[in-house]
Amino acid sequence: MADFYAYFFGHLPEVWSGLGVTVAATVLGSALALALAFALGFMARARPVVVRGTSRVAVEFFRGTSLYVQLFWLYYAFPLLVGYELSPLLCGVVAFGLNYGAYGSEVVRGALNAVPKAQWEAAVALNMSPGQRMRRVVLPQAWPQMIPPFTNLLIQLLKCTPLLWLISAADLTTVVQRMRDRTGESAAAYLTLLVLYFVLAYALTLLMNALERRAKARLTGGGDRRARPAVAKAGATAGGAR
Repeated sequence: MADFYAYFFGHLPEVWSGLGVTVAATVLGSALALALAFALGFMARARPVVVRGTSRVAVEFFRGTSLYVQLFWLYYAFPLLVGYELSPLLCGVVAFGLNYGAYGSEVVRGALNAVPKAQWEAAVALNMSPGQRMRRVVLPQAWPQMIPPFTNLLIQLLKCTPLLWLISAADLTTVVQRMRDRTGESAAAYLTLLVLYFVLAYALTLLMNALERRAKARLTGGGDRRARPAVAKAGATAGGAR
């Protein structure tokens, strides 16, 4: 182990570079997944059958096919069709975003459906536009429910970033794997990877927990003053209707 750690600490710039690729793939892939999750989640609640059907087909396709195959298709097959080769990092970001965005869309759809129907009706009674109803009444209540499952998906996405090694991206796993090959210290190398990924996952968990506390505080009276009266009025109106 001593040889590995001597080599590891002697090549920290290489480690930081690999760590940067892993973090970039996680952050960018998560951003794409979040955008896609909301888009498909909203589409799943749309009235036109074509829109709902498109959302369902996309979700089932990306959930029902392997991330491993999606990654390889983007890196090896896609360039043959369009004549343009994507970088390994971009392939990873797109594959992670599409795959986890499909899973995330079900989180969005479920959270929106969990908002009591009376709240939707009360927002209509307050003469709010569809955008105002969603922004000021529905999402403030649905968002705190989305965060815990989104946290799980984010951690899973982080743990899938070692797949980038398969398409020659110089991520953290690739860097440590090269160090293992040079030093012959498998136990130390993989123990180091376990610790590093645990630290990254724990940091993401703390960040998402803080985001969840903030979202709940805004909903119960500790945040945006513009959103609270709308929710309160909607609830009061619903209560009066009953």
